[in-house]
Amino acid sequence: MRRLVPYPVLSLGLFGASLLLSASVAPPSLLLALLLALLAPIIMLALGVDRVRLNSPKALVSLAVDVVADVVRSNWAVSQIILGRRRHERTSGFIHVPLDLRDRYGLAVLAIIITSTPGTLWVEYESATGSLLLHVLDLVDEETWVRTIKDRYERRLMEIFE
Repeated sequence: MRRLVPYPVLSLGLFGASLLLSASVAPPSLLLALLLALLAPIIMLALGVDRVRLNSPKALVSLAVDVVADVVRSNWAVSQIILGRRRHERTSGFIHVPLDLRDRYGLAVLAIIITSTPGTLWVEYESATGSLLLHVLDLVDEETWVRTIKDRYERRLMEIFE
């Protein structure tokens, strides 16, 4: 079974994402989703990609719930800025966040979380020092942002990946 599906979670995720993107369960869509789900992990196996071990599925679910809530909240805040209701109250800026997280998969997930949250952007990561440069559209308090990244995301990502 491992030879046919070397990365079962990836295969399941690709199959589901393909069906969601096609918005159809017609036979051609199912066939394409199945083909993608079976071939992509085999290619990853040939490339020698390490398997990811999730140490805490509970922390993963908790993180996912918080990320969805943060994305919705950020969408609302950014829409208020764009529509002009808070245009003059806004101050954007760059902040440095010192990270203890070193796992490459954890850092990749953190980059996805930060970049997919409206109003924030992962600009640069300095691996030697563990320093993340982050751009924030509505920067009110730098220390609050640092605490949010470290306590809300980094701590749980370390539980999950390290």
